Amino acid sequence: MTRRSEQLSEALQEYVEAHSAQPDQILRDLATETASRFGSDAGMQIGAEQGAFMSMLARLIGARSAVEVGTFTGYSAICIARGLTADGRLLCCDVSEEWTSLARDYWKRAGLEDRIELRLAPAAETLRALSAGTSFDLAFIDADKTGYVDYWDLIVPLIRPNGVILVDNTLSHGRVADPGVTDARVAGIRRFNDHAMADGRTELVLLPIGDGVTMARKR
Repeated sequence: MTRRSEQLSEALQEYVEAHSAQPDQILRDLATETASRFGSDAGMQIGAEQGAFMSMLARLIGARSAVEVGTFTGYSAICIARGLTADGRLLCCDVSEEWTSLARDYWKRAGLEDRIELRLAPAAETLRALSAGTSFDLAFIDADKTGYVDYWDLIVPLIRPNGVILVDNTLSHGRVADPGVTDARVAGIRRFNDHAMADGRTELVLLPIGDGVTMARKR
């Protein structure tokens, strides 16, 4: 996801944010510090209304366990963790100590450090190493786009029936529909979109929020 939905004007984005659940001071401070410390990379952080949607979705499905592939500075992790049941747990997979050190600070500030486990390693390795019988109610994929197919194939078997998978950036700034765009990132997203759509284990909808979010329900 991105800090704003690509297809919305600035005025309409502001209107959407004003009429959605508002981020608390912790999330506002995290967004501000991420922008000040990481510059253009801050665009990888999800937007406020997107975070509210993820918290609400976790609550709606009664999620107790969740996994996130790609954590950045921890905004989405806070949103997911807040939506879990009282005994819920979130597993975060990332490779950056620099980015996730800020995430850890804000998880502690939010009182969520005992509900979030961070594993610093390639996500595919972490997922393959999970113990037999591991199951999740909710998953969020938001990492390197060329790896999406692999992450999907590793995560789908781990999701319980009627569990939900959210996948970020599946419109790739609108470039997925332009056959003239052939860079690796966009090609990876196109490959993923076709792969997920053909997967009979799930049903999907591609939502035009942020930079495009594919939401899948495990059958």
